[in-house]
Amino acid sequence: MSKVAKSFICRGCLNPVTSVDIAASAKLELVDKFCYLGDMLSVDGDADAAVEARIRIGWNKFRQLVPLLTNKDVSLIMRGRLYSSCVQSSMLHGSQTWPVRKENVVALQRAEMRMVRWMCGVKLKDRYPSKELRERL
Repeated sequence: MSKVAKSFICRGCLNPVTSVDIAASAKLELVDKFCYLGDMLSVDGDADAAVEARIRIGWNKFRQLVPLLTNKDVSLIMRGRLYSSCVQSSMLHGSQTWPVRKENVVALQRAEMRMVRWMCGVKLKDRYPSKELRERL
């Protein structure tokens, strides 16, 4: 499934714009979204791309720390502190500027609970309440 790129319409001539000339030799391409200082900015102005990117970054950080976060010799409290300081902080970095919607919050919560269940060694079918698992950490 490919997403069709949005075209920008010049208000003066009503022609689609695909690039912008800023100098005689410099030409900028118009894109739907781009990464700026680790944050995804999209033409829509919503936070969907930023939330997806941050969840991906959080999972990458989590996978790097899996040996510590799932180690039975490390207490759940210490695992929770490590998760909070490394994984959770990387997932929420820059979120103060996001215009979040309910779907974005749900996506972040779903990713977090998958990580918490993994750390606690609990499967979804075990039907433990999320609140109880968070309290363990």
